[in-house]
Amino acid sequence: MLFFPTGSILTSRVLAMDETPIRAGRKAKGKMRTAYFWPLYGDQHEVSFPYAPSRAKQHAEEILSRYCGTLLSDGYDAYARYAERRADLVHALCWVHARRGFVKAQEVEPVRAQKALDFIAALYEQEEAIRRRGLEGEAMLRVRAEHSKPVVDAFFAWLEEELTRSALLPTNPFTKAAVYARQRRTGLEVFLSDPEVPLDTNHLERALRVIPMGRKNWLFCWT
Repeated sequence: MLFFPTGSILTSRVLAMDETPIRAGRKAKGKMRTAYFWPLYGDQHEVSFPYAPSRAKQHAEEILSRYCGTLLSDGYDAYARYAERRADLVHALCWVHARRGFVKAQEVEPVRAQKALDFIAALYEQEEAIRRRGLEGEAMLRVRAEHSKPVVDAFFAWLEEELTRSALLPTNPFTKAAVYARQRRTGLEVFLSDPEVPLDTNHLERALRVIPMGRKNWLFCWT
């Protein structure tokens, strides 16, 4: 069974989406099935928690239906495949998810990983400066163009250079993080052209706290 979002949330110009597992329904005696919430965060600060029995990509497509606007998500392939078929949808990607790979790479490649984290930190410093100044719309875009875009360009140029000249194995954590970011460059750059697109999905992830809180309450609830 699939439960669809209701209300105005699918009319949002910028819509954040994620997916998170829960235990729901009996799989066998003493065992529960793994199902998923596919939470949505709209531009009126409303949150919806559509439910689906799996993480299969068709559920993302069914939930989003014919949504038109900007979809902000992590790098899960289901969102990318959906966006590729939709000329009326812009797919923005989360910098925090790109950052996590470099955090994991710190033990193996501390120097390279730290430099990547410094680039990303510089973007957040600019966003904090924008927030303190109360900038919106075109004023925000001008600051992002002047200060954030050079950082983004330098970051991806550096990644390309590191991947080209360094003899790092594909299994190296830094390589994985760099490839993840490089493949998603277009989505990661959407915030530079749209002042309403944040750098990440942190606002949605904060709204997901009710789910881990609920897991203990739902334990051994079979329906």
